[in-house]
Amino acid sequence: MVITALQIHFNKLCLVTQPPVIGFRKKVIWHVVKCSNNQSSGRQLIKLNAVEGKIAKKPSKTEHHLWNKRDSAASGQKALNLVRIVCGLPNEKEAVYGELDKWTAWESEFPVIAVAKALNILKQRKQWKRVIQVAKWMFGKGQGMTMGTFDTLLLAFDMDQRVDEAQSLWNMILHTHERSISKRLFSRMISIYAHHNMPANVIEVFADMEELGVKPDEDTTRKVAHAFQEVGEEEKQKLVLKKYLSEWKYIHFKGERVRVKRYALNE
Repeated sequence: MVITALQIHFNKLCLVTQPPVIGFRKKVIWHVVKCSNNQSSGRQLIKLNAVEGKIAKKPSKTEHHLWNKRDSAASGQKALNLVRIVCGLPNEKEAVYGELDKWTAWESEFPVIAVAKALNILKQRKQWKRVIQVAKWMFGKGQGMTMGTFDTLLLAFDMDQRVDEAQSLWNMILHTHERSISKRLFSRMISIYAHHNMPANVIEVFADMEELGVKPDEDTTRKVAHAFQEVGEEEKQKLVLKKYLSEWKYIHFKGERVRVKRYALNE
């Protein structure tokens, strides 16, 4: 057999030896490979498992992470404790804020997750006044100003018949988070104005949606069309329905997905 110069060079770089097998232990192969690090001796031993054919990794050293997962169970207990505290207080701003300050007095950092869970619990229990108090207190600390919290607070304002405060909050959101407002938040504000029979405000929010390129969902589209109808602009009502409401819709009939024509467009 003719051995080429390339094979000879390769054999020099990669030598294969096999230590003696003792007892019934698995066969181990030791590969000597050339290391890429110029500062090393030039070669490195890598142990392979002959049965599995996988590299046997050495136990790694302790890994240090820049971010550690917070204890979700602990935040849940904190949230329940917060709900218990605020629900037992009189409906006075000073009393509520004072107890909330005490609740966070020994915290090394603001418990945003626990407060968010507490707001969700209060929302489920329809404790709208408490939702408003806790959310405003959190905003006063410069914390938790997210689209989800804004949506919860707007809903609480709507349910507590505080439309003026909802409008003030919306104007703040529109001016500070203009390009990042979610479709859900636009729909929430349109629902508030529609709920309180304010068609001109519905159309105003819809105009902001179109300017920012946010496409309304079906329910929001119908509310906007109804607002145009109330202000006597039937042509714009038809244009909105034609543009954003598909002529066809899908329904489930006898276990199958069926496409049917919308008759609402002809109204």
